[in-house]
Amino acid sequence: MDESIYLDEARDPLIIAEGWMKDGKDVAIATVVETWGSAPRPVGSHLVIDAEGNFHGSVSGGCVEGAVVTEAIDVIDSGKARMLEFGVADETAWQVGLSCGGRIKVYVERLG
Repeated sequence: MDESIYLDEARDPLIIAEGWMKDGKDVAIATVVETWGSAPRPVGSHLVIDAEGNFHGSVSGGCVEGAVVTEAIDVIDSGKARMLEFGVADETAWQVGLSCGGRIKVYVERLG
């Protein structure tokens, strides 16, 4: 069995988010909630983001994560969760790097 596929405390986004919150940071979490076709990360994948734009984890890779980080900072400021969708059918899909033919839905919410 390949042990490297399992997250330890130093790499688990949820544990990192908890630590950031204990340090007094405002934190959002982005979670892949649906995928269609070829998607780089499975449902349940997490990306945690603080108000300064620091992040850990992965919901897709490439430029999609930059777009998710930007949206997450807005979610932290507003406190209002958002559902984001990225896919090849979207005009911006090629710009954000999800040109593999798949689509993903990412739910972003503020923690705490």
